Amino acid sequence: MDHVFEGRLIAEIQKAFLRKLGYCPTNEVQSWNSSLTYMRMILETKNIPDECGVAIEFMIPLTQKRIDFILTGQDSEDRDSAVVVELKQWNKVEAVHGTDSLVNTWVGGKMQDRPHPSYQAWSYTQTIENFNEEVSSGRVSLHPCAFLHNYVRAETNDPLFSEQYSDDIAAAPPFCAGDAKSLRSFIARYISKPDSKEVLFRIENGRIKPSKSLQDSLKSMLEGNQEFVLLDDQKVAFERIKQAINEARKTGNKKVIVVEGGPGTGKSVVAINLLVDMINQDCVAAYVSKNSAPRDVYKALLAKDHRKARLDSLFKGSGQFTNPEKEQFDVLITDEAHRLNEKSGLYSNLGENQILEIIQSSKVAVFFLDELQRVTVADIGTQKAIKEFALSEGAEFSTMQLSSQFRCNGSDGYLTWLRNILEISAEDSIDGENFDYDFQVFDTPEEMHSAIAEKSAARNKSRVVAGYCWKWSSDSKSNPDSNDIVIGDYERSWNLGNTKTWAIDEGSIEQVGCIHTCQGLEFDYVGVIIGDDMRYEDGKVVTDFRTHPGQDKALRGIRKLPEDKAQQIADGIIRNTYHVLMTRGQKGCYVYCQDESLRNYIRDNLAKAPVSYGTFKSEDYYRAAEGKTDYDLES
Repeated sequence: MDHVFEGRLIAEIQKAFLRKLGYCPTNEVQSWNSSLTYMRMILETKNIPDECGVAIEFMIPLTQKRIDFILTGQDSEDRDSAVVVELKQWNKVEAVHGTDSLVNTWVGGKMQDRPHPSYQAWSYTQTIENFNEEVSSGRVSLHPCAFLHNYVRAETNDPLFSEQYSDDIAAAPPFCAGDAKSLRSFIARYISKPDSKEVLFRIENGRIKPSKSLQDSLKSMLEGNQEFVLLDDQKVAFERIKQAINEARKTGNKKVIVVEGGPGTGKSVVAINLLVDMINQDCVAAYVSKNSAPRDVYKALLAKDHRKARLDSLFKGSGQFTNPEKEQFDVLITDEAHRLNEKSGLYSNLGENQILEIIQSSKVAVFFLDELQRVTVADIGTQKAIKEFALSEGAEFSTMQLSSQFRCNGSDGYLTWLRNILEISAEDSIDGENFDYDFQVFDTPEEMHSAIAEKSAARNKSRVVAGYCWKWSSDSKSNPDSNDIVIGDYERSWNLGNTKTWAIDEGSIEQVGCIHTCQGLEFDYVGVIIGDDMRYEDGKVVTDFRTHPGQDKALRGIRKLPEDKAQQIADGIIRNTYHVLMTRGQKGCYVYCQDESLRNYIRDNLAKAPVSYGTFKSEDYYRAAEGKTDYDLES
């Protein structure tokens, strides 16, 4: 409050951003100036003690999402509490009918759909509760609300308070211009005694519960339980797709929707939530994927409670529509659409085109897409191709974007750094942002595998994968003692051919997976063996598809092409493959490279990156080494 009064708060926030994250957002200064001045006036009362804890722009664990304002203390019964305030400068809102929790407002220079501020505040507190045992155990209670200090509420029929948002408003009340006393009373109800930041410390440093993974939560989702709280752009995409499906069912107008997003942006979470919601609305719906690994894992987890025929009707391969019956499905939800092929069948001799067949077979076709995850010569899934087929079938075509990062510890900085070191793209880091992600380079495959096995011991949620640089012999498909992957004294079998559920099987930590058995799935930690198909030579990362065995279906037919064309196509596939493998871990990625020069190159780039683990950053270590901080160097 003193900082606001003295005009110093913005400078303090900017310094804190630089200290904590290595960058300072400039586009938020105006909103801080406005919103936090209003918050100072709200807090200027003897009913809210001065020694409460305050967090501004609090980053939610395992995401890149930030909470605008948190106030902590104790209530009248000495219970530890935190009030979460979502601050908005909006002055105009329109209700978005036919959706849950979406409003339309002026942001980014135009009217756009956004989650209702009450839903947004509630969803952020739910996400903290899902990960933090201090909160989930009830030792700390969170109380969300929203404050739209520029918004003048209409006397009647105000869209922000429309009946369709009643559940959101009940969970997190919104306060508008003129509601200062009401907001002050709301805060004082839960914060009447000081805590000197103790509760904030417990929220930030409380034990993080094991992260939910989609494969773990699918059974509960199909039973109608809400396992994943959709945040921000995920919620917008989900609701807009639901709205489009409901419109198509009423009007009969065919629709095709492409949802683009990088690794960990929640494509599969939105896809499965859509499937469950459509089933509950008695839609004829199915989840479609080219790669069988996620389907087989999902079906194995559900097998005890659902008949096989029922599961086969819900989870389909992309090659099952070769004789399309026009619009036999209300909606087909295609995950990993970048992996779709032209032809189907064992010999690629069936059907016309998988994209076209999916569109023809459904009233609404939804494609979840990341073109940087195309990893075989046969992959044809692009937005351009989908749009062309949609228009040829007379369908309405639209696109959506998912940008929020929820894998790789929520680190956009890590993904940018990874694309740079793999030379997939040359990007500036996100606002110069560091990454808070456990990434390590090992000198031997034994050390790396041992570290991943240790991570997997508690929950069986970590795995080792590799580039396809070793032949998969027929013996190793059924014999775990037949080792195809041999690097010095390190010997392992590829994942056994008699199981399609390697990602969740007991004991499979001792085997090594490949792109075909892990794409579309996620782990706590992933260990990646980079084979001789990627090396560092003459100051560049180079690829060599000739190290792959002829049986590698990702490069099937590549050797028949002219050499320069073959190298160009294979180069992109190999880089994309390692990009996929190195983004399977929610909490960390451990790497061993056969090529020592590549190993040193990655390690050197890691040392240059402003890496952060929790609140401790690499630059703190070097400053401590130079005697410039109070940190104890050894600890």
